[in-house]
Amino acid sequence: MKFNFLFPLFICSAFGCQQANTSDHHQEIDAEVIQPVLVSDSTDMDTDDPAIWINQYDPGRSLILGTDKDKNGGLYVFDLEGKIIDSLTIKNLKRPNNVDVGYQFQLNEQIVDFAVVTERMTRALRFYSLPDMKSIDGGDGIEVFQGEDESAEHRDLMGIATYKSPSSQKQYVIVGRKSGPTDGTYLWQYEMKADEGKISLDLVRKFGNYSGKKEIEAIAVDQSLGYVYYSDEMHGIRKYYADPEKGNDELAVFGRDYFTRDHEGISIYQKSDTTGYILVSDQQANKFHVFPREGKKDSPHDHHLIKAISLATESSDGSEVTHVALSPKFPKGLFVAMSEGRVFHYYSWEDLEKMIHK
Repeated sequence: MKFNFLFPLFICSAFGCQQANTSDHHQEIDAEVIQPVLVSDSTDMDTDDPAIWINQYDPGRSLILGTDKDKNGGLYVFDLEGKIIDSLTIKNLKRPNNVDVGYQFQLNEQIVDFAVVTERMTRALRFYSLPDMKSIDGGDGIEVFQGEDESAEHRDLMGIATYKSPSSQKQYVIVGRKSGPTDGTYLWQYEMKADEGKISLDLVRKFGNYSGKKEIEAIAVDQSLGYVYYSDEMHGIRKYYADPEKGNDELAVFGRDYFTRDHEGISIYQKSDTTGYILVSDQQANKFHVFPREGKKDSPHDHHLIKAISLATESSDGSEVTHVALSPKFPKGLFVAMSEGRVFHYYSWEDLEKMIHK
């Protein structure tokens, strides 16, 4: 679930301004760089991936979660002013990589929102209830990719995304790793179960093509349309059904021709039930490529490039966005992106939207 005053600050610069190289689309790169409304407090080690938890009763008290990737890293919790909330932040995690949130999971007698983070060095997923950040996995995490080749980094956790089926109400996590097979089984999807007051996981499918060029880290789910997208770095963005009952056919591969190198963080902005934008980080160019969420008319899996926009982020890895009005600073939503300097940038969606349509 994704839930917005405006300070539109634009700086003209030649930074990152290049002619895109694409065989089927002539694109002009805009030289204006969008500045964040604010920058978060810095973490101890190395920021990587953010998530947004929407407080459905009081959106102004929503939270930003962000990983600090190191062998003694952490899962940081920030308020909407970018201030670290020490009482909620989890320290001493073993190289936490990516994080996502889910809503209204039936955990025995209670219904909880939750955060899930990949802990690379333990090969485990860590689950915490929201907003109190209490462990709900038994305290040690839940190992995944069991039986895979550890020496080939096939168990080194990277990406994570949650999905709740609107029809069955089943909740899932979709997990990626540093490396994996090229036989269409790179991602593993687990159904979440309640087991005596804590989370347990059942493997329900293995799916997803992989080029073998680099790695797969960014994974994002379009909850209302039921699709999962992931960045096959240096190759493209792949699209599948998020519901395992709909099969493992690849629906699309797009964004292949005009990224500088790595395809990174994926964020999905919802304008309506069926329309919006998919934003993907072009990490080395400090840009985000914008695609239509709905595809083309009569061709929902044809995601042509709309525009590349420049943000002040440096080497952005993970990102997240919501369309929900959170505060006077973010009246149409909030876009959060990791940046070098051990920080996260908070952007008003209105600033991005103006640039997309400029």
